[in-house]
Amino acid sequence: MGERSAERPYMTENPILIRNVHYMLAYAFRAIKSDGVQQVEGESFTRIHDLFAEILLRGVGSQVKRGLHRDYRMRSEELTTVRGRIDIATTAASRSTLRGRLVCDFDEYVADTPHNRALKSVIILLIRHGDVDRDRRDGLRRLLPYLEEVTHIAPSEIRWSALTYHRANATYRLLLGVCELVVRGLLATQQSGELKLRSWVADEEMSRLYERFLLEYFKHHHPELSPAARKVPWDLDRAASYNAAQLPEMRTDVTLRSGRRTLIIDAKYYTEAQQTGHYGKGTVRSAHLYQMFAYAKNADIEQSGTVGALLLYAQTSGSRSPDLDVTIQGTRLAAQTLDLSSPWELLRHRLDGIADQVRSTAEPAALATA
Repeated sequence: MGERSAERPYMTENPILIRNVHYMLAYAFRAIKSDGVQQVEGESFTRIHDLFAEILLRGVGSQVKRGLHRDYRMRSEELTTVRGRIDIATTAASRSTLRGRLVCDFDEYVADTPHNRALKSVIILLIRHGDVDRDRRDGLRRLLPYLEEVTHIAPSEIRWSALTYHRANATYRLLLGVCELVVRGLLATQQSGELKLRSWVADEEMSRLYERFLLEYFKHHHPELSPAARKVPWDLDRAASYNAAQLPEMRTDVTLRSGRRTLIIDAKYYTEAQQTGHYGKGTVRSAHLYQMFAYAKNADIEQSGTVGALLLYAQTSGSRSPDLDVTIQGTRLAAQTLDLSSPWELLRHRLDGIADQVRSTAEPAALATA
């Protein structure tokens, strides 16, 4: 991911279609083919809380049918029969044998895992504080008995970075991605111990979701372009370089490659995509353009002009949207918008158009147009 600007990202009140948030989540957490995602597609939502509640309602319901994720947890207990390994030192120290008992250490296969604790915490959060319609609220309540043996923890106690995924719990990716978005993006600051959920996802979390969505979309639909968030090394003059480790890292949001052609895409999510220049003229933000120029120039070590760069802004409520396509010193730069309030089919058409033009043989670094 490229360096973040200090400017304020996209405002919380925005025109994004709630259904598009659903698609973004499905791609971002690699769940686009899951049954739950396809079931939610037919629903209509006017509140973001209802969308999240519906995804959890269907997803957790399906998970209960196939079996909740379980894991082994080490326990130590005084027993009358041997189970697992005898803890000789503790048994002797506690004189358990005098009571006909042994202290044993053993693994227990339980559903009280960090993943299920996060699910239960957010389900209860939506039930108690979410702007969720009655039917969905009742549906969430009906899930709680299946999570009875799972410890209820406060949202602040969830350690998101500790939640790992593998083949056995891959179906939790989307569910816990939604849970994290609820806690990080909707949960307002606690005042006087009272929890409050916002009516829209916080800017920073939507910005992360937008970046992740773009990368996973291209991975899913255009794997032949080797989509990746690649690191761009600095094209240093070795003989005249000192302490190069102090240079900031350049990491792209998305890099697409076709033959010798490369397109670097940076996802931007800002209230105003343009800055105001002289005489009130709207121009592309300087820092963003300089960033992409540096990325493209350093990636094109042969100076062949085969590396292009695209600033892809989320369409905002701002009146001015960039529509730039220029070549500077042999490097092609563009800045455009993706209107997230458009029907999903139009969004797909725009993104597929970018991929098609990367593959195009007409120009070495062709960029999509609005």
